Amino acid sequence: MAAKLEGCDFCKFVNYEDSDDFYLYEVGRNKCEPLYSYEHFVKNRIILHFILSGKGMIRLNGRQYNIGKHQVFLIPDGVRTFYQADKDEPWEYIWFHIGGPKIPMILKEAGLTPEHPVYTPLDHHKIIEDLAMDILKHYKRQYYCVGNLYKICDYMIENSSAREEKEQNNSLTYVRNVINYIQLKYSEPIKIDTIAMSLGLNRSYLTRLFKEATGYSLQEYLLTYRMKMAARMLSDETTSVNMIASNVGYNDTFTFSKAFKRHFGSSPSEYRKTASSASSPSGTIMVEAQK
Repeated sequence: MAAKLEGCDFCKFVNYEDSDDFYLYEVGRNKCEPLYSYEHFVKNRIILHFILSGKGMIRLNGRQYNIGKHQVFLIPDGVRTFYQADKDEPWEYIWFHIGGPKIPMILKEAGLTPEHPVYTPLDHHKIIEDLAMDILKHYKRQYYCVGNLYKICDYMIENSSAREEKEQNNSLTYVRNVINYIQLKYSEPIKIDTIAMSLGLNRSYLTRLFKEATGYSLQEYLLTYRMKMAARMLSDETTSVNMIASNVGYNDTFTFSKAFKRHFGSSPSEYRKTASSASSPSGTIMVEAQK
């Protein structure tokens, strides 16, 4: 068996369908000649290719994808797909014909869909390729092969760009929620622990997320937003400084005035005198806050 695996071509039909979720129909390996090409149109099956070396391209759904060493590409069910080896560096790959009711969902979690048919491992390509080679070597062992396929999918899901994108989106959702919370509650006493608790997050984790996304610490953003709102209120000369201090979450005017002067370089009263319109303070604050 080992000698055959070292050759240019290896293909076995296995038709393993005992698993409820994951079917394996065919396994193979091919070291292609330059410009070797093939066109597939499969029904009720999906084909995965694991590129061991070289490069090539695939075309499906009107798009072309250039693919190289260690990447994985998908030939979807019911989609005509053309692929071709490179002229100078033709690829060598392992392929599996797979199926099952949960396969599209499993692959989607890894970021492999007809709209995104290419998967790029980061630092775990050797694990995936070793598991794929192991399936070829032990193709007669149904449950062993299916188990390895599950492992491959688990690694792909765990390290997929789709997962990273989802985590990034979740992080941005947390940050947006914090900003909304501060903008709604800035006139009240706000504790970072309370914000973190309301989101179900650890304080240090939330602080890091917020800093990475905005460049501000939570305290810096809260202070900046309070000063921004205070400057807007100062444009209305009928509102006292004492009232403004209270409106932006300060219990005493002295602490507010000190913070305001540290932020803008002038006291609230001085700032009010130089403010020319209701809109100008807002613009000035955004510039100051970014310094």
